[in-house]
Amino acid sequence: MNTSRSPRPPTRVRVHTLPVRLTHWVNVYAMACMFMSGWAIYNASPIFGFSFPEWATLGGWLGAATIWHFAVMWLLVANGLLYLLAGIFNGHLRRDLLSVSVADVRHDVIAALRMRLGHRIGHYNAVQKAMYLGVLLLGLLLVLSGLAIWKPVQLQELTALFGGFAAARVVHFLAMAGIGLFVVVHLLMVLLVPRTLPPMITGRARLHPAGERHDA
Repeated sequence: MNTSRSPRPPTRVRVHTLPVRLTHWVNVYAMACMFMSGWAIYNASPIFGFSFPEWATLGGWLGAATIWHFAVMWLLVANGLLYLLAGIFNGHLRRDLLSVSVADVRHDVIAALRMRLGHRIGHYNAVQKAMYLGVLLLGLLLVLSGLAIWKPVQLQELTALFGGFAAARVVHFLAMAGIGLFVVVHLLMVLLVPRTLPPMITGRARLHPAGERHDA
């Protein structure tokens, strides 16, 4: 008599709330517009010895690029505030991002270098937590340095805090480069673990009896 039990079917669980998914995809559009319009503005007066290719810019000329940049800036700021407020009220920030220590980051970095860092959809390891917190801080730095560049006379105290208009431009560019690096790493991780993408659309993933999550 065969008494073996058939495996239990996987259950679908929620791993990403609607505010997280909504702000994520709005952020994709807003950041793309900010990068491309910002590169067009940069090309009008390069800081370093290079320019961005015209096909990678938005606006076509300085005036239009500036309009794009400042218009989408408000969308990005509003989206960021919505993410922060939702994260505070639903516990996402405290539960998923702020519960990290230097020791945790060091442990997970070593595990990643040894190719032994596990991944569960909906669960942030210490490296991911540190990266997301870092990109939030870079976003704040982008906004402040951008305001210092936009209104150097009206906000002269803020501009002076960055060391002047020229220095604020360098800070703004470097903060943008830091977020760009985060985006590249983020896309590489999606390519390496493609099952993380569907839950960011549906909000749910399949949880197997052993506890391993797969895409929805």
